[in-house]
Amino acid sequence: MNRWGLIFLVVLVLGASWLWWTRPDALAVDPVAGAAQPAVGRPAPDFTLPTLDGGEFRLSDYRGKPVVLNFWATWCGPCQRELPAIERAAEHYQDVVVFAAVDQAETQQRVQAFVDEMGLSVIVPMDGEQVVGQRYDVLGLPTTFFIDEDGIVRSVWMGEMNSIILAEHISGILR
Repeated sequence: MNRWGLIFLVVLVLGASWLWWTRPDALAVDPVAGAAQPAVGRPAPDFTLPTLDGGEFRLSDYRGKPVVLNFWATWCGPCQRELPAIERAAEHYQDVVVFAAVDQAETQQRVQAFVDEMGLSVIVPMDGEQVVGQRYDVLGLPTTFFIDEDGIVRSVWMGEMNSIILAEHISGILR
């Protein structure tokens, strides 16, 4: 073997060794960071949160029904403007679609006052530490996930929705 062949072999072995040594550790999984994040066409990650009314919301409990999962906050102007459309849709699809408005990092008192003022009847899970918002990779408010009856995310809308946009996305999760 000549000198260049030997150099090539050493570079090849060192490069392969470096790639193996620096690979992500497949066995080390952070329970939150390593948890599945939602994507269109994939299952919506399950979660459990306390609700504003003192109950509990577990996404998997609604398997068999389509779910509109809206992430919002009382201080968010676009959220305030779209919530009446969500409330009307919730009344229209009352026994067909589940609507959950997941509040992000606010106190129960603040949210309760806002919900009372707006006359909202949708389920309001309280994501006080924004754990679910982070798991769902919510980068801005409002963000809405449309999940079919099998628990599959069919579409995601980032930003304010009006009644037409909402109806179009709901039609995508109905059979």
